Amino acid sequence: MAIESQVIKVVAICGSLRKASFHRGLIRAAIEICEKSLKGIEIEHVDISNLPFQNTDLETAGTFPPEVEAFRRKIKEADGILFASPEFNYSVTAPLKNAIDWASRPPNAWAGKAGAIVSAGGSSGGGRAQYHLRQIGVFVDLHFINKPEFTLAAFQPPAKFDSDSNLIDEAAKQKLKDVLVALYQFTLKIKA
Repeated sequence: MAIESQVIKVVAICGSLRKASFHRGLIRAAIEICEKSLKGIEIEHVDISNLPFQNTDLETAGTFPPEVEAFRRKIKEADGILFASPEFNYSVTAPLKNAIDWASRPPNAWAGKAGAIVSAGGSSGGGRAQYHLRQIGVFVDLHFINKPEFTLAAFQPPAKFDSDSNLIDEAAKQKLKDVLVALYQFTLKIKA
C-alpha cells in the first residue's frame, strides 16, 4: 500500500523499561521502516522511564511535574501513537499504565488520537496485554486500528531478534510495516 504525501507524527511508547527489550527493538524497526520506505510517517520514541508514579499530590495549580509536562506535550503534539506493549501477568506493564494515567489527567492528552499496538513475547505474543490496552483506550478516547494485529511469539524458531534485540525476522518486519500503513491511513481518517 502506498503512503500519501501528508506526513504524520507518531509517538512510540515502549512499555518495557529494560534497555535490551524486544519491544525497544520493535520501535527501532518501525523507525527504520519509516525512514527507508514510509516517508509519510515520522516516529519519535518517547521514554517513559523518568515519569514519577501518578499521584495527584504532585499536581500543583493546574501543572504537573516537569517530566510529566514534557511527556504530555509530546502526546498532544502527536497525530498517532505506537505502543510497544509487553505482557506482564496477562496485562499491560505498570510503567505503561502509569504513563497512560498521567496523560489522561485533565485535559486528556490521548483524546481523539489514533493508535496501534505491537507486542512480542511468549506463546500468545502479548495478545492479552493488547486486549487490556484496548479496554483502557476506550475510556481515554484513544482509537486503535483493528487490523492488522501484531503479536510475535518471540521465543519460537526461527530467531526473531538478534543478540542486541534488533528485529531480524523478515516476515515480522513486513507485518510491522503493514501495521504502520494502517496506522497512517487511520490517523488521516480521524484527523479529517
